[in-house]
Amino acid sequence: MTDALEGVRNHYRATGLTERLKTALAVFGPEHQTLTPQQLGTLDQFHTRGLAATAELATLTGIHAGMSVLDVGSGIGGPARFLAANYGCKVTGIDLSEPFVDAARYLTQRTRQSEQVSFHAASALELPFDVDRFDVALLQHVAMNIADRARLYQEIRRVLKPGGKLATFDVVINNGEPHYPVPWARTAATCFLLTADATREAIERAGFRTLVWQDDTAAAKAWMAQLRDAGPLPSPNLGVVMGTDFAQLATNLGRSLLEGRLGVLTAVFEAIA
Repeated sequence: MTDALEGVRNHYRATGLTERLKTALAVFGPEHQTLTPQQLGTLDQFHTRGLAATAELATLTGIHAGMSVLDVGSGIGGPARFLAANYGCKVTGIDLSEPFVDAARYLTQRTRQSEQVSFHAASALELPFDVDRFDVALLQHVAMNIADRARLYQEIRRVLKPGGKLATFDVVINNGEPHYPVPWARTAATCFLLTADATREAIERAGFRTLVWQDDTAAAKAWMAQLRDAGPLPSPNLGVVMGTDFAQLATNLGRSLLEGRLGVLTAVFEAIA
């Protein structure tokens, strides 16, 4: 494993995460009580605009019942559970962080979705799946942690069926480095941002054609401003997962967006046969 990849894994190591989640979720009732993906929405969406962004991406991609979806960099499984519950698809998540995968499985048991949603500890650069396996691949706020973009997009193309869709919702660099630390990187050592144009070029070179391309920076800024004006985050929130300094990480992301250093890209691509 490369030093950069190990650095990313360490950033998301989250020791004792499942036990912390059990404690935080006690506000919803006893352990045996079934939870909904919406109840977990403030806790398990690791990207700007939360559930709304996942729903929008699903609509743009045309996700529907019966589809097989791969969530690359699935975190603790929020988007996967939301998509399965709301669109009737079957979702497989992979994540580099074993504690995240363990937590994702626990939360999926709590929402009674284990037959529809599964998780594996794996690298996005070595997907443990056969060719032509999935109808859709989802990539939300993940690529900025991956230096080898060519290999990332090639691996996703390999496991997608011809005509399958890659839906990406990611942070891109505009004008200058972000203010560190940010939610995905505490230093530049684990941050590998590309411009929007360079992202598109890398994806198309891997065997895709562009279907949807939109700049969602303004929507991300508005969302960050709403969070700031609303005061303290409701509990439970991402601080349970990312640690006590999560508020600072989010503040730095918002500042970097407002200053034009970063942007947010939404795009959908089709795998060329």
